[in-house]
Amino acid sequence: MIATDEASGLFGPGSVGWRVDRELVVLAGGSCALLLQAAHPVVAAGVAEHSTYATDPFGRLMRTLASSFDVAFGSRSTADAAIRRVNAIHARVAGRLSDGTPYSAMDPEALLWVHATLVDTALKVYDGWVAPLDARDEQRYHDEAAEVAVRLGVPAASVPATIVELRGWMDEMVDSGRVHVTPQARAIARTILYPLPRVPRVAWDAAHLVSLATIRPDIRRQYGIGWTDARERGVRRLAAASRRLAPLLPGIVRHAPQARRAARRAASAGRIDAVGVPGGDDVHPGALEVAGRAASDVGD
Repeated sequence: MIATDEASGLFGPGSVGWRVDRELVVLAGGSCALLLQAAHPVVAAGVAEHSTYATDPFGRLMRTLASSFDVAFGSRSTADAAIRRVNAIHARVAGRLSDGTPYSAMDPEALLWVHATLVDTALKVYDGWVAPLDARDEQRYHDEAAEVAVRLGVPAASVPATIVELRGWMDEMVDSGRVHVTPQARAIARTILYPLPRVPRVAWDAAHLVSLATIRPDIRRQYGIGWTDARERGVRRLAAASRRLAPLLPGIVRHAPQARRAARRAASAGRIDAVGVPGGDDVHPGALEVAGRAASDVGD
């Protein structure tokens, strides 16, 4: 492998994945994806029975983030190793649902659902809170993320060809009831939304604002999460202010440190010319893809 490919990782400069996933506000949408994932009964069962979500929610979150950033912004060898770790964890996870149906963490439908929640959430948060994305960029993000999804066990033939079709499939999954909030999902949601009991709930509510504004209303209602028209109007005003402010912020404030390091690493390997990018912090550079895997991250 040549040095520039190793340095650029799975996505690299110029990818929509780097451009979207480097934004810290996109990371703030992570709990939206986690709540959506837990609404799939297989994912909820795997997390509930094979994860430390209840006993060590914060530690598990840190491990999830580390894996996600390794895949999105790590070198090629680092990303490959993270994918192997997640696949090894999932290979050990199996059990039975409450109705006795056997399940496995390698279930193709559940894997595709996790993938879909990550892609859909990242695009919605970026579009709503950072800058508008046109249909071509949304499709490029979908195509880039699909390559990782296949390496994480999603059958290539089951991945919808377009982002529009992927979102249509998500609608069908919810409308048909195959995705719905179970008691296990509600228990998981409590640890997602309030992982450290000593921290006041109002602080967590603020931390999850982007996610709760982004999650689809039907699933939000199933979780029993309150939402009002007044709150919706307030969030829209905040999102508009965020879109105006984002271009004015330097990369050191706006972008994840892992993304800034990846941009510098790729630039130093000679792959790109970091034009107009102070210290490599603003190179147009998917993190949520493995974030959800490790969030469905059973066994850790």
